[in-house]
Amino acid sequence: MPSRIILFLLIALLSFLLQLFLPWWIIAFVAFGAALWRATNGRNAFWSGFLAIAVVWMLTATIIHVRTDGILTQRIAALFSLPASFLLLCITALIGGIVGGMAALSGFYVRQLIR
Repeated sequence: MPSRIILFLLIALLSFLLQLFLPWWIIAFVAFGAALWRATNGRNAFWSGFLAIAVVWMLTATIIHVRTDGILTQRIAALFSLPASFLLLCITALIGGIVGGMAALSGFYVRQLIR
C-alpha cells in the first residue's frame, strides 16, 4: 500500500478512537505524530491529515445529524445564521481538515528539521 494511504488510515483511525475518550484537539497530536513518523513529503502530509480528519468529522457529524433527526444541526445552523444544516456539516469538516492538515504538515517539517 502506498505511504499516503497508510498515513491517511493511521490518522483517521487513531483520531476517531482517541476522540471518543479525549478532547477534540487530540486530532492535532495524532496528525502531527503520524506525519512525523510516516510522511514522505509536505504535500502528502498535509493532504493525508486534511482528508483523514475531514472524513472522520464529516462522518461523525452526519451520524449525529441522522440520530437526532437533524434537530441538533438545524438549531446550531440557525444559531450561526446558516441557510441549511448541510452547510454546518461541511464547515465542521473543513475546520477539522485544516487543523489536521496543518498539524500533519508541521509534523513533517519537524521531521525534516531533525534530519
